[in-house]
Amino acid sequence: MSAFTVEELRIPARIEDADAADFIATVDVRNAVEAEVWGSDEGTWTAAELLPGWQSEHEPHRLFGVRVDGRVVARAMFETRLGEAADTAWVVVQVLPEYRRRGIGTALADRVEGVAAESGVRKLIVYTPSADAPGERLVPPTGSGSVPAGNAEVRFLLARGYRLEQVARASRLALPVPAADLEAHLAAATARAGTDYRVERWTGPTPGDRLGDMAHLITRMVTDAPSAGLEEPADPWTAERVHEEELREQASPTTVLTAAVEHVPSGRLAGYTQLYVPREPHRPVTQGDTLVLREHRGHRLGMVLKIANLLHLEQERPGHPSVLTFNAEENRPMLDVNEAVGFVSIGFEGAWRKDL
Repeated sequence: MSAFTVEELRIPARIEDADAADFIATVDVRNAVEAEVWGSDEGTWTAAELLPGWQSEHEPHRLFGVRVDGRVVARAMFETRLGEAADTAWVVVQVLPEYRRRGIGTALADRVEGVAAESGVRKLIVYTPSADAPGERLVPPTGSGSVPAGNAEVRFLLARGYRLEQVARASRLALPVPAADLEAHLAAATARAGTDYRVERWTGPTPGDRLGDMAHLITRMVTDAPSAGLEEPADPWTAERVHEEELREQASPTTVLTAAVEHVPSGRLAGYTQLYVPREPHRPVTQGDTLVLREHRGHRLGMVLKIANLLHLEQERPGHPSVLTFNAEENRPMLDVNEAVGFVSIGFEGAWRKDL
């Protein structure tokens, strides 16, 4: 067996730069591992699409890799926040299938957990997909969903002291959805919402007069979205941060489509949803955040938002084969919306926590 060492890798400024090769190689590792689990390459992203997310000063990232005979065969990510949220880190460890059972995954996990301890992090969160398999199931405390207890990633995380807190369902919507079906859903949901709510849509950066509202909505994603026992830390956003993050995202070839709903009496946004659309029409669209503020729920605004943005997609960027989304298994209201639209389950992802 060839020797290996864990090394910290540079996050490049631009994907075209000469020092971007290692980052690109780690994205290749990510995509190979994801394709193995899902049985499809629909969940793959390009390095150019992912790089802006690694460069945020508000969400510091560190990247680690392992080479064998000069080839990057594994990667680990360490991501934190600033301020009071700095006691939490999100970590990922991925190893190419043909290089497993050599201690590489353990070495990477040891490294990122060591970095966490040195940084004063008290809680680690891991999101990892689990391929379906027969046998015993592991159920989170929510009682919703499960993962195969015998899977390698499940046994690995349990052995390292992580506990399963939540299961998310991955779902796929085949496109195109008949326009008549979408319009019927939208008409029914709009009638339920009433005249107090109005849809807005935009492509790319948020309009200047909505930056403050979007900052409030993104901040509320942590408190209003189901997170089970993960206890995701508060992450306050400002209008300035929204603007900065969107400017950086413009370096990505991905287009962001946003649908939002205004509460007309107050003039403030009550919810939003986003789609990430790749440049190539043969690739799937990824569903981003969807949120309706707690105080505005019960008006079918989730359905209004989803349908409005799907119609937006067909108008602006038609021809993509599907939309992919993840939802907590206990989030029955959003699953009901997705199922009514035509999303079907394609797999599951476990959300794990370890206290240091």
